[in-house]
Amino acid sequence: MRTCIALALPVAVAATVSAAQAPNRIDLIRPDAPERAALGDYPVGVRTMTFTDEDRVDVLATEAEGEIPTYDRDLTVEIWYPAAEGTEPGGTYTALLRDGETEVALQGRAARDAAPSEGRFPLVVISHGYPGNRFLMSHLGENLASKGFVAVAADHPESTYDDMGPFPSTLYNRPLDQAFLIDAMAGLEDEIGAITDTDRTGIVGYSMGGYGALIFGGGGLSETAVTRTEPAHYNTAQQMLSRHAAGSETLTELVDDRVKAVVAIGPWGRNRDFWDADGLAGFEKPLLLVAGSADDVSEYAAIRQIFEETTGVTRYLLTLENANHNAAAPIPAPAEAWETEGLSPFDHYADAVWDNVRMNNILQHFTTVFFQLHLEGFSAAADYLDLVDVAETGVWDMGEDGEPTADHSYWRGFPNRTALGLKMESRVAE
Repeated sequence: MRTCIALALPVAVAATVSAAQAPNRIDLIRPDAPERAALGDYPVGVRTMTFTDEDRVDVLATEAEGEIPTYDRDLTVEIWYPAAEGTEPGGTYTALLRDGETEVALQGRAARDAAPSEGRFPLVVISHGYPGNRFLMSHLGENLASKGFVAVAADHPESTYDDMGPFPSTLYNRPLDQAFLIDAMAGLEDEIGAITDTDRTGIVGYSMGGYGALIFGGGGLSETAVTRTEPAHYNTAQQMLSRHAAGSETLTELVDDRVKAVVAIGPWGRNRDFWDADGLAGFEKPLLLVAGSADDVSEYAAIRQIFEETTGVTRYLLTLENANHNAAAPIPAPAEAWETEGLSPFDHYADAVWDNVRMNNILQHFTTVFFQLHLEGFSAAADYLDLVDVAETGVWDMGEDGEPTADHSYWRGFPNRTALGLKMESRVAE
């Protein structure tokens, strides 16, 4: 892959929010948040850049027969990173609402274009759903950067709110985008490149981002996915999805040794037979799955199949009981989303049962633990994953000295009475 890099102009603050509205904050930590959701010791910086992958296959321009065209695929990214000591926290992003038209101002703690901290930090690639944008999981980007990670999130072309093309582009391009972002970050020759250790990379994918991450981690597509002719909107001309097929040389070449762990949130695809058990058995990376038990988009039963069929790795399934497809990943619904008639676009962000900030904090907690374990080698982080399966069956029992007794089995890092509605299951590699 050839990479061209351009620094984007600073994001302007353009949205108007009435004084009666609360700020659209993405960095909230509730008082009852689990322990590892807390912000870390680093100030946070953020930069906007554009990476260009030259000569990418142009899926949407490909005909049923003939030469396959290519184009230069531009990915605009936000990069969050540990900033230099003394950096003043706080900044604003201008993003589009789910309608693809309404500009909204998001407020966080990242300082735009701040000088980076000294050191070398693992990389986390954050990949949104279909549609989405690079700000959809900005809460996680900022949170991880405060703890000593560099996080990059892209606007995936033909898959964003204002550029949502036919589905075959996302089916083909998503794992390739994720692979390209690692190469692009590794190729940076500036001060951000100097602090980014791409040899220790984690992937976070939500919905179609999770689909891409599972392929990128070695979960090859089924023959059904590659050869299907119905429904038509899944089809790629000239069966281009064969590039990601289980057992193919191209899939083997795609899997990257630099990727040490994957977090897949509500991953789409098993519900439509894009994988089978044999394909998922080829998945190679430690895996944390996050899902709502009421997910009717990726379908919870299908996510459980992914959990059972990724037999080659140690994996976890975190379930938020009665949450739907928006479990954990999206930022809280911006104030402007509350003002429209009907559920949309509010329901693109929100869940009917769970509070967004609460879900964000839970995701921040477990993603931090998972990446500290697998990207930083912090073995004690494993204690936060060694839990009774059903949180509410845990016993809170502290001695007079404030230390846990032998009978204490409550979820580590969760304050008393705060782990209700959660389940954590695990399987070891076979």
